[in-house]
Amino acid sequence: MQADQGRLALVTIMGRLAVGEQDALNELYQRTSAKLFGVCLRILNDREEAEDVLQDVYLTVWRRADRFDSERASPITWLATIARNRSIDRLRQIGRRGGDHPVDAAVDVADDGPDAFQRLADSDDGRRLSECLGNLDGRTKSSIAAAFYGGLTYEQLAERLSVPLGTIKSRIRRGLIKLRECLSQ
Repeated sequence: MQADQGRLALVTIMGRLAVGEQDALNELYQRTSAKLFGVCLRILNDREEAEDVLQDVYLTVWRRADRFDSERASPITWLATIARNRSIDRLRQIGRRGGDHPVDAAVDVADDGPDAFQRLADSDDGRRLSECLGNLDGRTKSSIAAAFYGGLTYEQLAERLSVPLGTIKSRIRRGLIKLRECLSQ
């Protein structure tokens, strides 16, 4: 029940944002920044970059709040998708401008805290998501987790699993459809 109230509150905030209420952005930030920062940090493994991307995420949300459709996705799913995509975009930018960092430097950046998936799993929404993920076959579940929580692009995932890109895209798409059906029950 508490998860439904949280979702409803976020839907209301998104509606206020869509009509340009600045206070709604602050309220949204207070409710969601920890989760979204976790998504950014998990993908980027760099606190400073994650903070920059998080700011970009909220600017994007401010400009595009009118595009949010509560019938298609929950607010946190929509926000996490934006955070994931922005983080992957930043990761690609970093790779283009500075691939000369030694691998050992990543040890200093690693976060020993729970990752974004674990933080989400600890929430009520996360428990429901975990239940629904548990209903998927192992390949689909691991592909979705690697793409959405591990920050891998579809291309990277296809290469890692040695399967065609189209197969990965189809697997994840079918899995997301099943998740949406499960979560809407």
